[in-house]
Amino acid sequence: MKWNLVFLGLLLTFGQLSWGQKGMDFPEYDGKDRVHDLNAKNYKSVMKKYDVMVVYYHEHVGSSKVAQKQFQIEELALELAAQVLEDLDDEDIGIGLLDEKTDKAVAKKLGLVEADSIYIFIEDEVIEYDGELAADTLVEFLYDVIEDPVEIIDNALELKGFQNIEEDIKLVGFFKSQKSEHYHEYEDAAEEFHPHIKFFATFSPKVAKSLDLKLNEVDFYEPFMDEPVVIPGKPYSEKELVEFIEDNDRPTLRKMQPHNMYEIWEDALDGEHIIAFAEEGDPDGFEFLEIVKEVAKDNTDNPNLSIIYLLCVVSFETELLCLLQAESIWFDMDDDDDMPTVDELEDWLEDVLENKIDPDEDDDDDDDDDDDDDDDDDNQHVGDDDDDDDDDDDDDDDDDDDDDDDDDDDDDDDDDDDDDDDDDDDDDDDDDDDDDDDDDDDDDDDDDDDDDDDDD
Repeated sequence: MKWNLVFLGLLLTFGQLSWGQKGMDFPEYDGKDRVHDLNAKNYKSVMKKYDVMVVYYHEHVGSSKVAQKQFQIEELALELAAQVLEDLDDEDIGIGLLDEKTDKAVAKKLGLVEADSIYIFIEDEVIEYDGELAADTLVEFLYDVIEDPVEIIDNALELKGFQNIEEDIKLVGFFKSQKSEHYHEYEDAAEEFHPHIKFFATFSPKVAKSLDLKLNEVDFYEPFMDEPVVIPGKPYSEKELVEFIEDNDRPTLRKMQPHNMYEIWEDALDGEHIIAFAEEGDPDGFEFLEIVKEVAKDNTDNPNLSIIYLLCVVSFETELLCLLQAESIWFDMDDDDDMPTVDELEDWLEDVLENKIDPDEDDDDDDDDDDDDDDDDDNQHVGDDDDDDDDDDDDDDDDDDDDDDDDDDDDDDDDDDDDDDDDDDDDDDDDDDDDDDDDDDDDDDDDDDDDDDDDD
């Protein structure tokens, strides 16, 4: 499926994904093997040992080094979870691995369909875990699994705890006692959704009055909504309760958390989500989130509006990288701008839901901006290259001129030296010739004198 994603928030602070973890103290892994390799021969005997059995139905690893490394990380997380769960007194919880390729027959017998999924077997129920594969998140989820599906509110303190829950779907009913048949119907319905949806009940008229509940009545609360929806048609059967919840379990505003991240993304109503980024600890982030909540409250009856709230800024975990690969529209909001009003945000959302804003056009604008940036970069590089070429040519010309000048000077020097040498040689030759002439003259004179003497 091709997701259309609409992004609301500014990236208001810096940091990694923030899940708001409850801060469980986890020991270091002690190196002991506790996770079972399940197969056709041992899976029945292993599963009988435990009150709760966690099965990681994984894809076949194969020879890929990347896949092997990833599986080692996942196996280590499961080993650490098994180490922590070993200390539980009330329940024995085991963890096992099942290979999609080699143990396909076992998976079929257990009713496992989707690989790379975690299934939890408790009594006659099979619960699929839709959270991240991390030791702390899995352990916290398992703690919820082993709790009773319905939590009883007896006093003002417990009532306050109920009222403080705003991030999850919750239901609360008022019944005469735990022996009431209407309460049993409610309890059976709770088991169908446990632990993904929180069910509460009270047998106290005082607490019921504070919640404005009538006898055998059940209220349904959406996340972040102040006022509940009274489920019509009391008293209810299990089937009626289940049908109502299934028809209304897609809230207008949801917070993505470690234990529900895959469940939310698999929710594929028209393949469209509104993504709101905010950081609760930041003043701007808190203000923005309050605006988003108001928009959700005003539009809670719109079945096509789904807003997902993320405590996520700047960088994404691997599981969320798919967000960036989908078609998306961003709500424009500059750093210096004031926060949008509720009306402005509602108008923008209305345009998005009515397809007045096209993700393709928004992407094209981004592409044009990217192209402009690329062109600027290219032009800058071309200019730099031309300048460099000109500089190189100038340098080459200067070097050539210098070399030519040097060569000319050398030639001139050589010519001068040759001329000097020639002149010297000529002078020497002339001198020699003069000397020879003088000698000849002297000889002639002497001969003449001798001849004269002879004549005399």
